[in-house]
This record gives sequence, structure tokens and C-alpha cells, in this order.
Amino acid sequence: MADRYNRKPVVGITQGDGNGIGYEVIIKSLADSRILESFTPVIYGSSKVFGFYRKSIRDIEQMDTYVIQNARDARPKRINIVNCLPDNVYVEPGQSTPDSAKSAIRALECAVSDIKNGDIDVLVTAPINKKAMADQGFSTPGHTEYLQNEFGASDVLMFMVSDRLRISVVTGHVRLSEVPSLITKDKILGKLRLMCASLKRDFGIVEPKIAVLGLNPHCGDGGLLGDEELNVIIPAIKAANDEGIMAFGPYSPDGFFGTGQYAKFDATLAMYHDQGLAPFKSIAFESGVNFTAGLPVVRTSPDHGTAFEMAGKDKADPQSMKSAIYEAIDIFKKRLAFDALEEGKLRK
Repeated sequence: MADRYNRKPVVGITQGDGNGIGYEVIIKSLADSRILESFTPVIYGSSKVFGFYRKSIRDIEQMDTYVIQNARDARPKRINIVNCLPDNVYVEPGQSTPDSAKSAIRALECAVSDIKNGDIDVLVTAPINKKAMADQGFSTPGHTEYLQNEFGASDVLMFMVSDRLRISVVTGHVRLSEVPSLITKDKILGKLRLMCASLKRDFGIVEPKIAVLGLNPHCGDGGLLGDEELNVIIPAIKAANDEGIMAFGPYSPDGFFGTGQYAKFDATLAMYHDQGLAPFKSIAFESGVNFTAGLPVVRTSPDHGTAFEMAGKDKADPQSMKSAIYEAIDIFKKRLAFDALEEGKLRK
């Protein structure tokens, strides 16, 4: 345990869709050689594609790359690249193609295999094109669901985090029309349990306070605009309180975010995707991170997409990718410390 805590963590980074801005934000994030003092990066993709985008970016000094076959061969103070794509891989910046989707899938599969084997410590995923990957047989809506299946997690939490706000959702990548039927007391309670456990283990918060948002305008206005608050959300909050989880609400989202009330809580649970992610990206788009809580491994990603319209133009901001890398390392170390503490308690 002490050795894992003190040594530099090995950070696996998947290329995502090679025709998007993934490589650009990865390269810019690793451009300053001083960053390699903190961790050892392992990129899953193609050294050829890395070189293509490296040439398109101005004002970057020489980068020390090292091509490897497996993360076990990674060298410190080098940008290690696992060539898991065919040599004839073709780059078409800004275009969604079958080949770029297949490459994104392959890079993810290789990285997941290595983290299962313990060859990398954390996983950071660059943006993918979900529709293109689905067309190539990718059977889940996105990274979160794929990793849940791969690691056999009973439930996971898409946790959007920044230095100003942490927010998660009860329902993720589902149609808006399906949301009301998916909002149940048990589902909300399960997410609150996951969120509370993650805030303690992954973020070092001893007694986390969680705000819960309503589903309907004005939280249903006493049942006039919907009864989910009365029949589902409030009972779930009460059940969480009975378990010792400090959950509060429900709060009407417009006033909650408009008045800055979110700053009084350690995290916020929204009912559906855009209810949570729209305010999050308005507040923390440049530095926001998507973290998957509930997995046995640490996985983060930038909070933006492939941005095909910017690909290959040296316009992408790497801040969210940098934040994703450092957030993964921070969570990894907090987990080690928390687990060591809990182990010490059990021995006593």
C-alpha cells in the first residue's frame, strides 16, 4: 500500500475518436515536460496519429515519446504510446467515420484490459462519438455503461466534478420521455448511497451534505405541476436520512442554481442529464471533469465532446483534460489513504 501511494501513478489515456480533438488536448496537456514529474502517462492509440496532430500544434517543444507494446513496459519521464491500432490507420480530422469509431473502441478495450491487470493505476478517456461507435457494434450508450459492464458494478454514478461544483444524475443517457418512469424511490436512494460513499472515499469528505433537485417546475408546486416530488423524491430523501445520509431537498433547479445555493453543499443530485449537466457546464465547462463513481477502478474524462468542428485546427483548450488527469490521480491517492485507514480500523 505504501509503495503504491508513494510512487508515481501510471495514467492510462485513451485516444477517443481520432478524428476529434482528443489527441490535441492530450498533447497539449502533456506538452510541458515538468508534468511528467507527477505521473507516467500511457496513451492508447497510435504513434502515427499522435505524430500527425503533434505537427499541427504550434508552440510546443520537443516531446519525448516511447512506443511500447504493453503498459508494463512504460518508462518514467516519457510519453508512452501503446500502438493498439493498425499501422495503416487513416486520419480525417472533423469527420465521423467507421474507422475512427472502430479505433476508439479498440483503444478503450486495450486500456481496460491493462487496468484490469494492474498495469495502469487510473484511466482517463478522451471523447468518443457514441452514435458512430454504436453503428460499429458498441453495445452500450457510452463509457460509463461500458465500464459498469466490464467491471460487473451493480450501479455507477456519472459524477461531474470541479472545484466549484459536484453534480450527478439519477438517470443518464436516456430519452427525456422515459425519465419520469425511471425516477423511483429505490433508484434515488441508490444514487444517494453511491454519492455519499464516493464523497467520503474519493474526495475525503467526512460528513458530506447532498442537495437533491426536484423533477417538475417549482418542485411540482404541491402536486399541481406533478406529484413525483411528493410520492417519490421526498420519501427517498427521508429514507436516506434514516440511513445517516445527509440529503436535503427537493430544491427547484432554477432558484437553486440562480442564487448559488449549490455552494452550500458538497454535491448535488439532479434527476436527469440536462438538468444537471447544463448548469454544471455553464459554471465549470473549462475545468470540469466526468468521474465514474462506483467502479473498483478510477476513471475520469474531460466534460466536453469530440468537437469535430475544431479538430486539427489547434483551437482546442486542454484545461478539462488536464483537470481529468489530475483529478484521477488525486482520487486514486485519496482511495489508497481511505482504504488504509479503514483497514487500520478493522485491525483494531
